[in-house]
Amino acid sequence: MPVVRLPLARDGRAPLLVVMLPGVYTLPADFVDEGFVDALRSRGFAADVWIADSHWGYADNGTLFERLRDDVLAPAQRAGYSRLWLVGISLGGFASLGLLRQQPQAIDGVLAIAPYVGRPAVVQQVAAAGGAQAYARSTHDADADSALWSWFGQAPDAVRDKVHLYTGSDDRFIAAQRLFAQRLAPDHVLEVAGDHDWPAWRELWTRWLERAPWPRRAA
Repeated sequence: MPVVRLPLARDGRAPLLVVMLPGVYTLPADFVDEGFVDALRSRGFAADVWIADSHWGYADNGTLFERLRDDVLAPAQRAGYSRLWLVGISLGGFASLGLLRQQPQAIDGVLAIAPYVGRPAVVQQVAAAGGAQAYARSTHDADADSALWSWFGQAPDAVRDKVHLYTGSDDRFIAAQRLFAQRLAPDHVLEVAGDHDWPAWRELWTRWLERAPWPRRAA
């Protein structure tokens, strides 16, 4: 999996690595073109940025989490980053949550922006069960979608507190996102006006950067 690496400085390593994961119809370069990287830097955060090309093909052939583990997490650990956050949009949000499910000890936090959280049939099963906790009481590991909900329904507070879900109120996945957000603290959830597109995502990113618990560069 190709990874674009954008270090904060020519020498040295920032204390924080922010890994950005794109959606199905977005490209790694969009995070740059839409101002995500510049906004992070202009606010003085001491963070290196890696942007993974975690496109739909990896999800389609079942290698998404394997490639993220081997091509992103493992190199980040070898590089010695003390903190690692995932920022994923749409499919990238799903990938971020799935990676947290597999390696919670390696990830400090996840910002899932307008995340896809599973096929409608799976979401309907979760809703019919009464939510993620009830859904998790029986075994649901047939695929990555059901496994995500089953895991999140029984995940301990310390893991769920690593997740922040930001989305637009008219997002096409809003019903599923709100169901998922029931397992999150209120201050870890944010909705703004907008749908599943960059105007809402830029606003959500700006709002996140106003409160992100990330280290700052020295004055």
